[in-house]
Amino acid sequence: MKRITYISWANDLSPKQIQQIREVSVKNNSYNGITGVLLCLKGLFFQILEGDGERVDKLYEKILVDERHRDILCLKTELDVTEKMFPDWGMKTINLDEQEGIILEPIKSLLFTIAESHRILEKYTQPSVINIITQGIDPLTVAPHIVEKIIFFSDIVSFSTFSEKLPVDKVVNLVNHYLTICTEIISAHGGEVIKFIGDCVMAGFSTNQADAAISTGLEILAELKSLRELTEVNDPLHFLYTGIGLSCGNVIEGNIGSPVKMDYTLLGDAVNVASRLEALSRHLPYSMILSTEVKNYCCTPWSFINLGRHQMKGKQTLVEIFAINDSIVRKSSDASQIANFIAQALDMIAFKPQIK
Repeated sequence: MKRITYISWANDLSPKQIQQIREVSVKNNSYNGITGVLLCLKGLFFQILEGDGERVDKLYEKILVDERHRDILCLKTELDVTEKMFPDWGMKTINLDEQEGIILEPIKSLLFTIAESHRILEKYTQPSVINIITQGIDPLTVAPHIVEKIIFFSDIVSFSTFSEKLPVDKVVNLVNHYLTICTEIISAHGGEVIKFIGDCVMAGFSTNQADAAISTGLEILAELKSLRELTEVNDPLHFLYTGIGLSCGNVIEGNIGSPVKMDYTLLGDAVNVASRLEALSRHLPYSMILSTEVKNYCCTPWSFINLGRHQMKGKQTLVEIFAINDSIVRKSSDASQIANFIAQALDMIAFKPQIK
């Protein structure tokens, strides 16, 4: 058997609607041999489902697409359950908003705090770790392993200039805006953001997503171009440019760190190459550079431009690199001109921190 514990937020359900959910759940769960409990508190659902693994999975899949729920988070998945916790409850529903008593108050507070804490922690946790937890696996027990990945690296052009010349709130707004654009587009194309490194975004795609990885880069460049055109010249976002590097190869995926701080991440030569390619885009007339391996995994007939072989730090042999023949990728100016343009523009805007 299998047991799933999850929390979600309900969309303004009345006590009558909650009662209807209970009645339907009891009927359906009794038919499918599923038991459990549902606690309701100020729009928060805290539910435990247990029964045959396949049937529990099907029920949970329905819950995930149920429009009455939002922000669904699986807290725990237990496999190979031999004994039910609630064998006599088709779905015991307890509406804590209708319950009173001095003992119940700390219980309500505890449940609400747990839900809020997990919601916050989820924002700091990458999707792959959440998926591992959902599968009933402790991420700390996952052994590092080799996997072939397409690595995506991007960061802000002349970020040091922005951080030097702008007040803190302007820098944070710039970085957050950039990271939001990158994250939304990466996720929309099926990639996974692995980590943020300052203003840098590191993401991963599977090898059958080479075209999606390239489309991601093109869309980010197009979105930034649109942003520059729509913002005023006194807005730092008007000067937001990026460089992108794409590589492919075997990497180590798993837990890296210390007993104090762990990071579920990717390590390896492909990660280093993606970072080097992104840096190389500063010195070439193209904003997105990719390796031969990424090119070879593509199915879309992109118009590739062979940029020749280049020396990269840590590589004993020259590396052949490519760009996409697309106007959004080609730069109108070289890197030094763009950097000077940004620096001069920010000096003219003359942002000054207010002295209190």
